[in-house]
Formats: sequence, structure tokens, C-alpha cells
Amino acid sequence: MSDHTNLTRLREAYTAFDKGDLAALREFWHEDLRWHEPGSSPVAGDYRGPDAVFGMFGQVMEMTGNSLRAEAVLTCADDEHGTALVRFTAHRGERHLDTRCAHVTRFDADGRAVEFWNAPLEPVVWDAFWS
Repeated sequence: MSDHTNLTRLREAYTAFDKGDLAALREFWHEDLRWHEPGSSPVAGDYRGPDAVFGMFGQVMEMTGNSLRAEAVLTCADDEHGTALVRFTAHRGERHLDTRCAHVTRFDADGRAVEFWNAPLEPVVWDAFWS
């Protein structure tokens, strides 16, 4: 039995992020993507469209000296949604991040991401690192 098409696309998106392949991410995302980052840190908020998300990515990479890594350790997907358990590691000066987040992606009929939610499993740790 082969993997669901959206599962394959979801895994490819995490690989693209890891490689810094913004063109592949732009192809995966719908042009009207809605991205939700929780908390009260400088990167928290709702982002609309790939360019806004890329701007936020640029901000977190600058804040971490490009040390941020996201390893999808568990993924699943169907026609409507994809989920991933992701291990994040990064450094900011003397601060170190090693935590997990649950990600939920909603797909359109063409398998493009139209909405994304980040849900840190340790929200206090997540916010403290970015603040």
C-alpha cells in the first residue's frame, strides 16, 4: 500500500524547509495560505500568504543565527488534514531550544496547504525562547 498523496507532499514540505528550498514550499502552499503562530512572542500571530510566512521565517532564522532545525518525527495525512510531531532545536545566544510542536495542516482539493497551526507541546518554553 502506498502513502497518501498528501502525506508524501507533507513530508516533502518538511524536507524543503530543512534544505531552505523556498520554491518548493511556495509550490506546496496555497497563495492565500493562513498560518497561525501561538503565544505572545515577537513571532506569534497570524500570517496570510507565502510572503508573510517567509518574512516570519527570515525573522526566526535571524534570531537564531540560522540554527533553527525542524525534524518531523511523526507524520500522517488524509484528504483534508495532515499532522506532524516536530522536534525543534535552535540557539539564541545562551538560550537553547529543544522541544516538540504538533503541526496541523489543512489541504485544499489539489493537495496544497491552505491553513497551518503550530501547537507547541511546551508553550511556556516556546514563548520564553522567542521572547
